[in-house]
Amino acid sequence: MLETLLVTGGAGFIGSNFIHKALAQNKKIINIDKLTYAGNLESLQSIEHHPNYTFIEGDIADCELVTRLLLDYKPMAVIHFAAESHVDRSIDKPSAFIQNNIVGTFQLLEAARKYWEGLHGEEQTKFRFLHISTDEVFGSLGDGGAFTENTPYAPNSPYSASKAASDHLVRAYHHTYGLPTLTTNCSNNYGPFQFPEKLIPLMILKALASEPMPVYGDGLNVRDWLHVEDHCHAILVVLEKGMIGQTYNIGGHNEMSNLEIVYTICDVLDIEQPLSDGKSYREQIVFVKDRPGHDRRYAINASKIKKELGWVPIESFESGIQKTITWYLGHMEWCQSVLNGSYRKNQSI
Repeated sequence: MLETLLVTGGAGFIGSNFIHKALAQNKKIINIDKLTYAGNLESLQSIEHHPNYTFIEGDIADCELVTRLLLDYKPMAVIHFAAESHVDRSIDKPSAFIQNNIVGTFQLLEAARKYWEGLHGEEQTKFRFLHISTDEVFGSLGDGGAFTENTPYAPNSPYSASKAASDHLVRAYHHTYGLPTLTTNCSNNYGPFQFPEKLIPLMILKALASEPMPVYGDGLNVRDWLHVEDHCHAILVVLEKGMIGQTYNIGGHNEMSNLEIVYTICDVLDIEQPLSDGKSYREQIVFVKDRPGHDRRYAINASKIKKELGWVPIESFESGIQKTITWYLGHMEWCQSVLNGSYRKNQSI
């Protein structure tokens, strides 16, 4: 029998990549997504008629709907991606982050707990609730060191605070009710189907449109970069082998400053799609006022998942960014539908 997974937020960037990978591994996927601005069904167009894929438009905060889906499809796991995820948006309008990331996760946990408590025998033993989180919950690092699974939480934006709260709720449901939970905290993802307000796709598309490429502050904020396909593979490994109640850091072992990222994108585009006047895309870079609460450095120590579960990333940043830029160059129609809003033609506003 196929393993059935209930995926929340599967029309988003990481969720859609995960669904493609999970279907390729012969999983049955039930995808519930609210289809906010970042939910794009065009990212799943190639598998929308797949016999092992079902999409339901809905809100994870709708406990009645989620309960019905759990009872109807009887998944062996809930993979929880659904979240508001953009720091800038959380600064402008934090209420949506509180509602979706905290209240939504609470309602999802309640539905999952009641469903799990109603299971028996092997079905109950095998069930998992896998919560996908971020390294931003740990706050900002100095020049040295890296986040471990034991690093104290110190979120600095409404987004990271809402994710920290959801992490704590997941932990509490395991320790209070025995719900078999797993949590992953990942570094910055990049790759296909990423909404173009994020750094890498934003810079690619700004460059190609001959527009200024805005870099916050001095551009020296450092992040660890993880290709989304490596991340999705790690999630499947944690689902299969992870120890109940544990958290696992997932990192790409690619610490780079924002400015290094933008320079790399320009240099690849200079080769892949050179400007007609022979100039470099680097000339389009502009520095803009830094955003509030902009953490200086993140770095992930992913030694636990390597040692205990045997996972390591496959992509270097050089190989991953080349694949990513090639993907965007080959999918400009997808990009344009996001930029002009036409991807929302059949979606909720």
